[in-house]
Amino acid sequence: MSEKRPVAIDLRFARESVVAALRTSFKDRPVIDLGDPANADRDLSDAEFAVVWKPDPALFERASGLRAIFSGGAGVDHILSAYELPDLPIVRFVDRSLTDRMSEWVVWQCLHHLRNGIAYAGQQRDRVWHEIADQPEARDVTVGVMGLGVLGADSVRKLKVMGFDVIGWSRRAKSIDDIETFDAAVLDTFLGRADILVGLLPLTEETRGIYDRTLFSKLRRTGSLGGPIFLNAGRGGSQKETELIECLTDGTLKAASLDVFEKEPLAGDSPLWSMPNVIVTPHAAAASDVRALFRHVEAQIARVESGEPLEHVVDRATGY
Repeated sequence: MSEKRPVAIDLRFARESVVAALRTSFKDRPVIDLGDPANADRDLSDAEFAVVWKPDPALFERASGLRAIFSGGAGVDHILSAYELPDLPIVRFVDRSLTDRMSEWVVWQCLHHLRNGIAYAGQQRDRVWHEIADQPEARDVTVGVMGLGVLGADSVRKLKVMGFDVIGWSRRAKSIDDIETFDAAVLDTFLGRADILVGLLPLTEETRGIYDRTLFSKLRRTGSLGGPIFLNAGRGGSQKETELIECLTDGTLKAASLDVFEKEPLAGDSPLWSMPNVIVTPHAAAASDVRALFRHVEAQIARVESGEPLEHVVDRATGY
């Protein structure tokens, strides 16, 4: 059996988690950890696969023998939009743990807004004992999820279990059992039904800046929550933050939960931090489990070595 060629790892996040995960991963294959300063000038010409998240731009020139590139997260816009890439398969990270984490965040935020979480948190802070009247049930609220890939499809199913009226939208028509779905031709109809809008779209040229005043103004304004609510855990580049802030100020949007932003980390002087109708989480909705990521990569490499095709390969024409 010929000696296996290395995997190059260039993950610009969770350094301690990467080091810990590497202790039990890739047991039968050499690894070049590019987060280790000792490997800064390492020859990468023999590397066969690369696992990356916002890697050094020089990686793809240095690693001229790659067979595939694995994204360190669910998204791939960080690779497609920032690098001159070789003509190689790019593989998305798809894993149960990542999918569950995203769905948990979506359900959590929908329930938080349904049950007056922001108002009650304010009352606790001010030591006010007051039950808010006219509490709607989940069945009274329509949640519209934009983006019906692996994460979106799981989120709509779990929202349905919680009792919400759930609808879904994707650019191209998709069918999900027991869920009413819409495509690009009927976007306005979809928006007009939504009390809570959940953004789980990938970032492409078509979705960049899609969440703007024009879109927010088309959401349902007569629902049981007293105004539309926006949740975004997809990509920060899909929202126009200046217009989002204006809409949260003038009542076009009642409230928002935001996990992603145009520039990250979110600037300390951003009004979003202190807006009373906004929940901010630090791009943590579906934080990658590094051990799960490496298991995913190992499984895909095993497929290649057994002559099977890679799974979850990105279509560069669509960007996902």
